[in-house]
Amino acid sequence: MNVIKKKTLDGFAARHTDAAEPLASWRKIFEKTDFTDIHAVRAVLPTADFADPYTVFNIKGNNYRLITIIHYRYQRVYIKEFFTHAEYDQWNKDQKRSKRK
Repeated sequence: MNVIKKKTLDGFAARHTDAAEPLASWRKIFEKTDFTDIHAVRAVLPTADFADPYTVFNIKGNNYRLITIIHYRYQRVYIKEFFTHAEYDQWNKDQKRSKRK
């Protein structure tokens, strides 16, 4: 798959140095694998969650969340956000609130 916004991913790693190695591992997995759907992703990364339109990955155990949008047909994964667990919880609440409006 083609990882879009690699510089963004590198920026996250620079700001959260303890997540740099797990992010690099995640990137290598995606660059070397042609995933066909969320089930194929979960076969390799079982903690991946799909919350339309996002696919959310736990990074460094349960410490960080990587938010992506994956276009399987075009073999592209777009990096959207990277959060600590607490930041993700707030973002998730905001997402749910905005969908109710």
